[in-house]
Amino acid sequence: MARNEEATIAGVIRSVLPFAQETIVVDGNSTDNTRDIAQSLGVKVFQDNGRGKGDGVRKAIEVAEGDVIVFFDADGSHDAGDITALASPILAGEADLVVASRWKGGSDELGGDWSMFVRSTGSAFIAMLINSRWGVHLTDCENGFRAISRKAARSIGLVEDGFTIEQEMVMKCLKHGFRVSEVPSHEYVRQAGESQIKVWKVLHTFAWNLVKNLF
Repeated sequence: MARNEEATIAGVIRSVLPFAQETIVVDGNSTDNTRDIAQSLGVKVFQDNGRGKGDGVRKAIEVAEGDVIVFFDADGSHDAGDITALASPILAGEADLVVASRWKGGSDELGGDWSMFVRSTGSAFIAMLINSRWGVHLTDCENGFRAISRKAARSIGLVEDGFTIEQEMVMKCLKHGFRVSEVPSHEYVRQAGESQIKVWKVLHTFAWNLVKNLF
């Protein structure tokens, strides 16, 4: 692990701690110092099965003890100060899933080249289909920064192993009658690491996941 990546992971964990009663790190069989860094900061570390982001999300849902679970990426692109805004509607009994919307809060990542253009266009298209299917008004169904009630998370039957876990979570919450909303949140340029989403390689998995859950 490069020094800047170690600093980013440590910084992300420290930024989250003031906003959470419990902070956990799900480690996808990494070979770097992620586990040691997290444990040195007093954070619980759990191992997933190494099958992808969705696998890690399900592990977090399995082990989390709080009534509200907030998912936060380790690349430094999210603002921990928005955690309260995400969790508050759930704690107030007004929502079951709250997504941080980059379309409302802005993004430094979704633009600049063809890959990012396809990602942002695809994200908007997915939101349009979901809105049409369930009569909602969401703008961002793909952002991993989100909060969900533990009750909802454990009852909707998530199965996706990859990045399609985010849209699956939104659609299955709506299918099961849970309330989905969003709040503005700005996405910053990642401080370390590279995106693992290779658009042309995963496009078909997002399309198939939509077909399965929309119809």
